[in-house]
Amino acid sequence: MDLIGDWHAQLRPDEELTPRFTAAFGSAMRAKKLTFGQRVHCPFLRPFFLTADDEARIRVAAETIARLGERVIRAAFESDDIYHQLGVTEAEDALVDIDPGYQTASTTSRLDAFLLPDSLHFAEYNAESPAGIGYTQRLCELFDSTAAMGRFKTNRHVRFHKVIDALLEALMASYQEFGGTATPPTMAIVDWRDVPTWTEFEILRDAFTAAGVPTIVCDPRELVFGNGALSAQGTRIDLVYRRVLVNDVLARPDECRALVDACAARAVCMANSFRCKLAHKKAFFAVLTDPAHESLFSPGERAVIQAHVPWTRVLDDVETLKGEWRGDLLDLVRAWREHLVLKPNDEYGGKGVNLGWEMTEGSGTPRSNRRSRIRSAPGSSRSESLSGARSFRSSTRPGGSP
Repeated sequence: MDLIGDWHAQLRPDEELTPRFTAAFGSAMRAKKLTFGQRVHCPFLRPFFLTADDEARIRVAAETIARLGERVIRAAFESDDIYHQLGVTEAEDALVDIDPGYQTASTTSRLDAFLLPDSLHFAEYNAESPAGIGYTQRLCELFDSTAAMGRFKTNRHVRFHKVIDALLEALMASYQEFGGTATPPTMAIVDWRDVPTWTEFEILRDAFTAAGVPTIVCDPRELVFGNGALSAQGTRIDLVYRRVLVNDVLARPDECRALVDACAARAVCMANSFRCKLAHKKAFFAVLTDPAHESLFSPGERAVIQAHVPWTRVLDDVETLKGEWRGDLLDLVRAWREHLVLKPNDEYGGKGVNLGWEMTEGSGTPRSNRRSRIRSAPGSSRSESLSGARSFRSSTRPGGSP
């Protein structure tokens, strides 16, 4: 079954393949707010196709890892070892310590992955209110409305998920878990006004309001906390859909003070809670793949981890175990640099990532300096996580198989 070839074959040279259609399609995206800053989201006329089998295996794997994210967060509050392994900084600790008033840390999250015909490998877990849900549905709707899709569906069953509805349902579930009583609650989507994803906030605002949940979009600097209530733009807020990142809350504390104080006073339900930061850490994968924590997971869950999560460790001068390899982690890194990826524990969007196969021996941080950084990892925002690519698992080394 060649879905892509079939799609391309039915595009008409005098219609879909003309500059006129391209311009019109781009204008339609802008009209539907499908932009990231000034860039339209889809500069080509082809949707991303998934077979039913692909969708099923993605769903099972993603739902399992998201469920384990919540479990690891709960375990971190009971285990100093896990908490420190995640690399929580002192500044983050103060936010994480705020009881959100309900248990679910990540109301909404996203797993970034590499999908191949016979495999699915997660690159990272974005547990902190990621972008994309509103954009995805509106782009699917735009493709679904085209004549090209109408022809393509003539002898095929093609569908897309209404993920905005699912997001709203999840937000309402967190509000109910919080014990909120407003019917309906007034929601605020909160992030900086200059972020390139502001258009998605507007998409969601319009959708939530149309569904009966009054929603505003505001900057953290517009929030006011007083007399036991959080408000913005003259409107009292019951539920915050937080899109401003924990890193920004810490970097700009005065501008985010009203939000933090309202959460600490439980004057508002905020999703995602600050505690989602624990699973958002790159070191979350280190907890999942560390044999020391196997008891947290069932045999089926361990099988999902083995199949889809890269072997990961927090870089430190310690002994480690990988397959038949048992020895110094730094020795393993030197021997298998070309199969490893080094990531900052707290960055996102590919920032600060070092691909071992693109580096030469000695091109990175000198070992003496690196040791001074990694020894302070539990209390330092500079802690780093080390992930093995898929090829790393199947590689062999003289004297052992990592």
